[in-house]
Amino acid sequence: MRNLACVFLVALPFLVPAKARAVPTLTMWGPELEKSLNTMGFDREVSAFEEKYNCKVKRLSMGAGGMDPQKLSTAIAGGMPPDLVRQDRFTVGDWASRDAFQTLDDLIARDQKLPNGIRKNEFYPSTWMEAVYKGHVYAIPDSTDDRALYYNKSLFRAAGLDPDNPPKTWEDLKRLAPLLTKNDKQGDIKQIGFIPNFGNVWLYMYSWQAGGEFMSPDGRKCTLANPYTTESLQFFVDMTNLVGGRVKVDAFQSGFGGNAMDPFLTGKVAMKTDGNWFMDSILRYNPTLDFGVVPAPVPAARLRGEGRYKGQPPYITWSGGFSWVIPVGVSPAQRELAWQFIKFDESLEGQRIRWIAQREGYAKAGRPFLPQMRANRVVNAAIMKEFLPNRPRVLAAMKVFMDMMKVSKFRPVTFVGQRLWDEHVRAMDESLRGMTPHDALMAGQIAVQKELDKAFEREHSPVVPRWAYQALTAIGFGLIALAIGWVLMKMRTQGRNGRAETRAAYLFAAPWIIGFLVFTLGPILMSILLSFCEYDVLHEPRWLALANYRELLSPAGDGPILVKSFYNAGFMSIIGIPLTMMAGLAIALLLNAKVKGMHYYRTAYYLPSIAPVVANAILWLWLLNPQYGIIDHAWGATLTRWFGWAAPNWMADENWSKPAFILMGLWGAGSGMILWLAGLQGIPQHLYEAAELDGAGVWGKFRNVMLPMLSPTIFFLGVMGVIGSLQIFEIAYIMRGAGPLGAPADSTMMPVVLLFQNAFQYFKMGYASALAWILFVVIMIITLFQLKLSQRWVHYGD
Repeated sequence: MRNLACVFLVALPFLVPAKARAVPTLTMWGPELEKSLNTMGFDREVSAFEEKYNCKVKRLSMGAGGMDPQKLSTAIAGGMPPDLVRQDRFTVGDWASRDAFQTLDDLIARDQKLPNGIRKNEFYPSTWMEAVYKGHVYAIPDSTDDRALYYNKSLFRAAGLDPDNPPKTWEDLKRLAPLLTKNDKQGDIKQIGFIPNFGNVWLYMYSWQAGGEFMSPDGRKCTLANPYTTESLQFFVDMTNLVGGRVKVDAFQSGFGGNAMDPFLTGKVAMKTDGNWFMDSILRYNPTLDFGVVPAPVPAARLRGEGRYKGQPPYITWSGGFSWVIPVGVSPAQRELAWQFIKFDESLEGQRIRWIAQREGYAKAGRPFLPQMRANRVVNAAIMKEFLPNRPRVLAAMKVFMDMMKVSKFRPVTFVGQRLWDEHVRAMDESLRGMTPHDALMAGQIAVQKELDKAFEREHSPVVPRWAYQALTAIGFGLIALAIGWVLMKMRTQGRNGRAETRAAYLFAAPWIIGFLVFTLGPILMSILLSFCEYDVLHEPRWLALANYRELLSPAGDGPILVKSFYNAGFMSIIGIPLTMMAGLAIALLLNAKVKGMHYYRTAYYLPSIAPVVANAILWLWLLNPQYGIIDHAWGATLTRWFGWAAPNWMADENWSKPAFILMGLWGAGSGMILWLAGLQGIPQHLYEAAELDGAGVWGKFRNVMLPMLSPTIFFLGVMGVIGSLQIFEIAYIMRGAGPLGAPADSTMMPVVLLFQNAFQYFKMGYASALAWILFVVIMIITLFQLKLSQRWVHYGD
């Protein structure tokens, strides 16, 4: 009987149905993967893959897919990466340079002759080359897009223009855009012909149209300031000035909404260069719109094929999109499963399953359906033929987009891609604010070239030896031992009751102390070492000595932007802190009265200070909006009406962005109000009475009694306010809007924002560590200075 039981247990796994056994799980990260109406088709495709390959697919967003490295780089460094990531192709080169993704050359070569193999010649050239870094394929293109000019035929007719003769050249745009622009009685724009950077175009496309490039063919030189890009940036500036200038355009553009309120759909913008994805918005929100789509206008010489454009295509566009990548650290078995999914998703079988389900889901929801363009041109042609809605305008527009993919450009595949993007955006902004296009582009070119040079030079820097980490660990344990020894020596000098109280105090503080020692002390010490290194999380740190500090403090390096960030923080401290403190004291004086129901008033004033920072920032973006914000409306009804003072553009104006932060800070004055109220209620009443007997009036009691007794509160709020100003991040990150970090014109660039940019956009963790320690030293010096001065003016109760 015992033998039969053993045989049954051995045979049990084979008797259980296959579906009941453990199946492999494919973990997938990336945007637009979690279930929703927009991913209904992808859900069906994933289910079909699971059934076909007897596996499970786990889909997570995890903030992956772009340049944000926090989660993905941590997962890779920790040896627990996802099996598959849907990655923006623009970022593939940057990640590949850090050895974050596996090359797919062997898998592509192995399956070339299979029916479902991945073949380079089936993809649009621009999509494939964007996934190649140093001759190796790191990603398989998934979706794609490109740009063309949308124009509103109804607005053309209303302006007396031929709706069947849209602009073909830059010169046409300059002629037609002013004719399609209208102002109200106050001179503000109410309809605009064309905004050079509204939609999705940027300087990249204008530069390529003019024949410019941003990097040398070998990827070692930045060519941002080449004559053709300079010419295109000058066109960008001229075009903006023709339709009203930066200030008016920014004010008009700040009131734009999305989805159904898109200004092109509502007739506020006559022309814009945008991607094929915008067709979905037209079908959904304004299907009766009389519009046309044509290739984006180019220089007239290019259209004629003259000069440097001889032999070049008359029109040009640029494409982007997503791709599939397999991170390093994925096991061979999981890599094979991920590869099978990539092939399934790229096949006509997988795509048909997706779009059939998506069309059904959209039909049930009462929404029009438009399939997404695919990077595989063979599959894309079949999908578009089967699933495009039979609407003449849609068919004509999508034909333009698909034809333009043959002449599409793509952003440079380089490890400085994010920095190049940021500098090209900065050059656009600086040019609109008065700097010459050449000087603005040259400043960006120098900044990018420094990063390139440092990257090629760091290969000669030595890897940090193991003994350095051992020494750091010994220092950490030594500091802990010294702290324990110091406490024990102090306790020896105390009596029995004193020692008991000390033990109780440390016992209550133990959770924080243990947390600090376990989770914080190590990273603090490690950041000291890393501040002297080049480190990107995925590679071993390389010793640079004082190079990071020299770069940060040098006028020829990042010294100017560092000084600007501290200037911005200093402005917030010198102007903002006194105003916030006065507002808090004023509220506290009002709430210190003995009035019935006062606790309700105190609660009401305190509530804004505990609202989430993100919610507050978004609220204030609405309040400060130049088009529909309450504050600008009130300004116009009073100051503009009485004195003719135009309402500011707030977050679009470098002179008003920091005052906007201060205004937002006053909204949270309730947190300081609690401390002021406590201080006021701690002042003995007999001091006021004594002052009255000496003949003091209201001002005398305030100056000679209240302020001296409130000096500890003033000192505390001042110290914490300065530290807080130097650590501003959330509002500067959120309230910049759609602009780059520090926008506009670096007026909101704070030290912590600069730190975040270098650490989590450029992967310069060592550089960011050096910046963190400079910030720490500055805060410590200012705090010690405040402590020293406090001895002269702070009066305590004893």
